[in-house]
Amino acid sequence: MGTALLKLPFATTVPITWTNALFTATSATTVTGLSVFDIATTLTLFGEIVLLALIQIGGIGLMAFAVALLMILGRKVGMKNRIFLQESFSQQSIGGTVKFLRSILSFVFLTEGIAFILLSLVWIPDFGWKHGLYYSLFHVVSAFNNAGFSLFPDNLVGFAGNLPVTLILSSLFIIGGLGFTVVIEVVSKRSSKHWSLNTKMMLAGTLTVNLIATFLFFALEYHNTKTIGNMTFGDKALTSYFQAVTPRTAGFNMVPIVDMEDSSLLLTLLLMFIGGGSASTASGIKLTTFIVIVVATLAYFRGMTEPHLFKRTIKSEIISRSLAIAAVSSMLVFTAFFLLTVTESLPFLPLLIETVSAFGTVGLSVGITGDLTPVGEWILCAVMFLGRIGPLTLFFLLIRPKKETFKYSYDRVHTG
Repeated sequence: MGTALLKLPFATTVPITWTNALFTATSATTVTGLSVFDIATTLTLFGEIVLLALIQIGGIGLMAFAVALLMILGRKVGMKNRIFLQESFSQQSIGGTVKFLRSILSFVFLTEGIAFILLSLVWIPDFGWKHGLYYSLFHVVSAFNNAGFSLFPDNLVGFAGNLPVTLILSSLFIIGGLGFTVVIEVVSKRSSKHWSLNTKMMLAGTLTVNLIATFLFFALEYHNTKTIGNMTFGDKALTSYFQAVTPRTAGFNMVPIVDMEDSSLLLTLLLMFIGGGSASTASGIKLTTFIVIVVATLAYFRGMTEPHLFKRTIKSEIISRSLAIAAVSSMLVFTAFFLLTVTESLPFLPLLIETVSAFGTVGLSVGITGDLTPVGEWILCAVMFLGRIGPLTLFFLLIRPKKETFKYSYDRVHTG
């Protein structure tokens, strides 16, 4: 539907191909942010509204949107839809899923509404009422849903060092990337003693990763005059913070990605691959998956049979699941990257960034998206789609679980 709407003559200022329309619709629905053309100059107001609607639907989740539509129409939400909702938001039971969805929708629109008012106060004096309100609405929705689409030709480079814009937009995509389950639990259970292990891992992990990434970006780019080298110390710190938190699927940038140091690009690749939280607007392998693998690895080297964190033991099936997610995701990225090296005559590193950015539904690019061949666009469409629904979801759909009624004898395998 998004492809068809974007292909309408009055959706664009210049004709675009069906592949371009599909790529843009996929990028919006999977809240990625990659684009083969400049959004502001190519799309009309109608086209931008279509894009914004796809971003909002993709961010909340297609299943949640479908059930919300049933609720608005006064239709009964059946057991099948409740089960889908339970799986979508990682709920332990079916009971209360509709109430949970209402809480999510209320939180989403309340958060976006507050941010819209705050950002409007900043941009109306700069752009006037009409453009100030519209720019604020577009970027708030894009930020909260971790899409990274911007109406400015240089994304947010022109706002580097702008404290209100930096804090408002970064807060939105950090909150959106935490996961609805985490946010609702923090709001409903004020005491941290009652928080689940998942919530504690997400909050502590997000804070730790963001602090480390901010320090590394600040140190690596400090003398780079093409990025933050000519800024004041305060602006350097503020911009480094924004660039450190945006790769975890937000997709905005306040410095030209193409001018960053190779070491910073490598760090960005890792952050894009890790991603945000489960049941969130973010993708990647998920931060909790990364933490479980790290904790399990450290536990193995310490001779511990069962890893634990925050005085809670992590089950073996969670560890196996995390390793499977990381392995399948790595294979997906490698396969897509390999295919792109065959179909595209573009440099190695930019192609790798494009591939990981598509998988993590981030949207950061060094500017080669518009140079991709139609085949390359189709490959990245598939990667964005799989990155958003999760590689394990695809495998579970294609491979039926098989329960073994017997066991073979053990034998030793040499590893490492």
